[in-house]
Amino acid sequence: MPAYRFRSDQYVSRGFKDLAISFNSNPSTDDFGAVKNERAINQSVRNLLLTILGERPFQPNIGSRVKGLLFEPWDPFSKDAIKTEIRDCLKRLEPRITVEDVRIRDNSDLNEIQVELEYLITGENVTQEVTFLLEKT
Repeated sequence: MPAYRFRSDQYVSRGFKDLAISFNSNPSTDDFGAVKNERAINQSVRNLLLTILGERPFQPNIGSRVKGLLFEPWDPFSKDAIKTEIRDCLKRLEPRITVEDVRIRDNSDLNEIQVELEYLITGENVTQEVTFLLEKT
């Protein structure tokens, strides 16, 4: 008897869609703008990491401690703490990706840290990258 594979085991849906952060209206429909697929996931990753735990009403478990870690005394273990928090947050809250690498460039003289994050979207072989700046304000 032949073994059958379900299509869902082999392929993952790629129909991701989200509101654009800019909230600019679409010129043809006069509705909110949207981002799709890779850009939607990129936006979601950035939002999750820059949201403070407890900041969203009625969703206290959404977010990360990354911004709070910026204000801890800076020592050799601070980079590792931020990397670990980024990995844990995305593993917990973003099931559509697998984090490949987190690099942190320390510019503590300017009170900023540059984060470079590489991840794979589930079901794809292409590595995506997000780069953003964390500043003490």
